[in-house]
Amino acid sequence: MLIERMMPIVQRRLVSIQEDASLMAAAKLLAEGHINIVVIVASGGTMSGVLTKTDIVRQMGSCRGSSCTVPVSSVMTRDVTSCFTTDWLQDVWTSMTATGLLQFPVLGSRGEPLGVLYARDALQALLGEVRDEEQLLKDYVMSMGYR
Repeated sequence: MLIERMMPIVQRRLVSIQEDASLMAAAKLLAEGHINIVVIVASGGTMSGVLTKTDIVRQMGSCRGSSCTVPVSSVMTRDVTSCFTTDWLQDVWTSMTATGLLQFPVLGSRGEPLGVLYARDALQALLGEVRDEEQLLKDYVMSMGYR
């Protein structure tokens, strides 16, 4: 299965903010719900990094005075492992397990963020594929019989 087949799910999980936004604005986004990652977008619309709750806690733990109001671009993770809509889900899952990352930003062909793939969504889709293949095999075997 290609990642593009999961777009309805991954699009709903995308939360993004401009890289010049304040750290507090990003913290509010993360606090609103079951969001674990905010994708940071450059002025050209491409992904420039991600921000997690851990990044915010690390900054808040060391900030003094006005350093708590820094832009997200100074705190975000820039070296991001991501995937594209044209990638195979199995390959992305292999990367997730190898890196230990639970969320991968999904990018379009120009590097623009289109969604976020969570490991649990990837696993559910992969398990669904296995169940479908198992059922097809059972149907095939049962319809063949002995000849």
